[in-house]
Amino acid sequence: MSNVVEPNLRDRIVIATTSPFRIVPCPAVSPRGAILWAAAVLGGGAAAAPAIAQGYATRQLGDWTIAASKDGSGCFISRAFDQPGGTTLLLGMDRDGSNHFSVLNENWSIRPQDRLKLTFRLTQGGYPNHQAIGIVADGKQGFVAAFDPKFPVSFAGSKALHIDRGNTPVARLPLDGSGAAVAELKRCVAGQHGPATAATEDDGIPRDPFAERPKGRRKR
Repeated sequence: MSNVVEPNLRDRIVIATTSPFRIVPCPAVSPRGAILWAAAVLGGGAAAAPAIAQGYATRQLGDWTIAASKDGSGCFISRAFDQPGGTTLLLGMDRDGSNHFSVLNENWSIRPQDRLKLTFRLTQGGYPNHQAIGIVADGKQGFVAAFDPKFPVSFAGSKALHIDRGNTPVARLPLDGSGAAVAELKRCVAGQHGPATAATEDDGIPRDPFAERPKGRRKR
């Protein structure tokens, strides 16, 4: 017998079941920050091409590739899966502790900037009805999402990641070797010396809140 729980995204909850997966709500992704990150990393083909930034050369750990962002703001890991449509997974981490996660597949019909609600299930945690943003890169369609700072830890300790859109399965991805990949990702980030944040968040705060505003016409 299963219980249906309507999550309150402001409160952290854990749904315990007989399954090894646990569900934990998380704040929504900032569309602007996520899209800018995807454009910088995916648009330039950085996941597939060797990169050297701040003295860190792209390296391979099993099925995982670890690379630094060109501006020195952080690093990312990627893995390609031999599945229909050629699924590609990327997890990026910036020096300020923020992270971005993306999955791409050439068979998907996601349009750029589509807003999606997806459920991410990890062996050591999960995120129900989490917001993701549609992107297109390297001839594939997919999405990008941001998570809380604990996501890389749960990702590293998990054996698999299941992604669903409502009752429709999106991806079933094995994460063997993710622990070593995330450990190397953190070492890469620690060696970067670029901007602390890869993209400015769209929080509604002007660049200079104290700048003099232009005077409007006076009412007669």
